[in-house]
Amino acid sequence: MTERSFDIIVYGATSFVGQILTNYLVQHIGVGKNVSWAIAGRSASKLEDLKVSIGSNAQALPTIIADAQDPNALSDLAKSARVIATTVGPYALYGDALVKACAENGTDYCDLCGEAYWIKRMILQYGDAAKKSGARIVSCCGFDSIPSDLGVHFLQQQGKKRYGGYFKSIKLAVNAMKGGASGGTLASMIEAVKAAKADPVLRKEMNNPYVLCPERSDFEQTQISIKTPTYDEDFQAWSAPFIMEAINARVVLRSNMLENMAYGDSFLYQEQVLTGKGFKGRLAAIGMTLGLGLFAVGVIISPIRSLLERFVLPKPGEGPSPEAQLAGYFDINLLGKTLDSQQLQVKVTGDQDPGYGCTAKMLAQASLCLAFDVSQEQRGGGFWTPATAMGDQLIDRLSAHAGMSFSTL
Repeated sequence: MTERSFDIIVYGATSFVGQILTNYLVQHIGVGKNVSWAIAGRSASKLEDLKVSIGSNAQALPTIIADAQDPNALSDLAKSARVIATTVGPYALYGDALVKACAENGTDYCDLCGEAYWIKRMILQYGDAAKKSGARIVSCCGFDSIPSDLGVHFLQQQGKKRYGGYFKSIKLAVNAMKGGASGGTLASMIEAVKAAKADPVLRKEMNNPYVLCPERSDFEQTQISIKTPTYDEDFQAWSAPFIMEAINARVVLRSNMLENMAYGDSFLYQEQVLTGKGFKGRLAAIGMTLGLGLFAVGVIISPIRSLLERFVLPKPGEGPSPEAQLAGYFDINLLGKTLDSQQLQVKVTGDQDPGYGCTAKMLAQASLCLAFDVSQEQRGGGFWTPATAMGDQLIDRLSAHAGMSFSTL
């Protein structure tokens, strides 16, 4: 690992998030300094254009050409890096070969995937290879699902210090959030809907809250998923479904499993968006729920989906302006309860658009954390979550360098 050419390779650097990530790394760690890194993709001209757009500080940045469908090129890519951070999605279409290459060559890997069914498939196909080679494979290193996964980790650590044990139930509530929908994220969601529509077995699998825990089959605890407008007594506010819950909750439950069910076999976890108090809050919850329902129906029905993709939804590679990214933010609360009703709240915030600016910084810091902070003795090879792979070390990095905060209330 120490003899490899690069500490980090950003694969898919010319994607929309990849460009933000590359620019952030140029500003954060520089080029040709303490961290050896490169950018990679399938188009040499686009990679050069990216360096030009960033400015003179990026001109010495090495570039590597590798197509997502070329296993030999991806194997060479994996052999040359300690960590590969990839933004190339939908991962179910373009991600298999890179995961295979990293797992077989002992290369640490992190991505922005929110496609739970694909992550499960990768665990089953390459989990043994990753353990053997020492590769740490960590998906969901963006807004889905670092605030949720690390937020739960942070809350549980605070609870253990204060009460001597872990919380048996946790609720996540989105207080406020501003940001544009990612074209790449929407493309991944649409691909998942297409796959589920074509395969009833997969459709059932995707509804399983423990889908990311294929190593075990003895889960009995029924999880709570907010599907309708709901009044939450704990937060004293109306709430609506949170669209990211479909991946976030599954990542949190996998973290519990990987920590030998430290939070307990009966651990409960749910997510929601708070819409306010009183009649106005209820109306907002109804409106948000209806909006999500109509969007889901539109995506399922092929002709409507085609019209949405063509005329309404942002396409992969598209996104908000730099000004809009800077104006974005998120504010999330997590509430933990013990069996004897002791409770604690923590807050997790981010200072830019969740799906773009914040996500790029999260992926960057996760890559640096894997490369420099977490040794093989601390965490060996396998398929991990952000919390189980990096935990407090990543929280420290995000707090110091990525505009995020983790605090108790």
